[in-house]
Amino acid sequence: MPHASATRQSIIDAVLRIIGQDGIAAVTNRRIAKEAAVSLGSVTYHFATQHELLRESLLHFVAEETRHFTELADECSDEPFDIGRAAEVVARVAGGNAFDSRHIAPFELYVQAGRDERLRAAAADCFAAYDLLAARILTQLGVPDPERLAGVAVALVFGQQLRRLATGAPAEELVDTLLILTNFAPAPAEIR
Repeated sequence: MPHASATRQSIIDAVLRIIGQDGIAAVTNRRIAKEAAVSLGSVTYHFATQHELLRESLLHFVAEETRHFTELADECSDEPFDIGRAAEVVARVAGGNAFDSRHIAPFELYVQAGRDERLRAAAADCFAAYDLLAARILTQLGVPDPERLAGVAVALVFGQQLRRLATGAPAEELVDTLLILTNFAPAPAEIR
């Protein structure tokens, strides 16, 4: 019999797959049990409510994303950086991978956080990690006021990723857009 934390993780992974494949409405205990290859009782034992399932799935995703993006941000602080290196990092963030159910699920979870304020703190943690990476990249590129522009860059990435998801547009469009943003970012005196 699998360890309790392994069972819990299997359930969370199943929830993220289901959300990515068919949306939040498709998350039922029976489907989770089947997808995770656990008993129905295991699902209800580990997660008492649907809210708890969604929250824990988002928190798991946030922890993975925060770790990944913090590591990328640290890489951006440690070595010389130019526009070519920035393009490489953006390409890694944007789309080395095709959109599969695991990559679609976060969009669904963020929309759910818009509906359920109890999930917003977890979503805010994830966006803080994205902002950190964006600020580090912008700093390395010498863009003025990188902390202020980081949120804009992150919003642009999400918008482009959503567009890519919806239209099948290539990841290169995102890289091009971010390079344009860094080239045309106004100096602080020009903003006023």
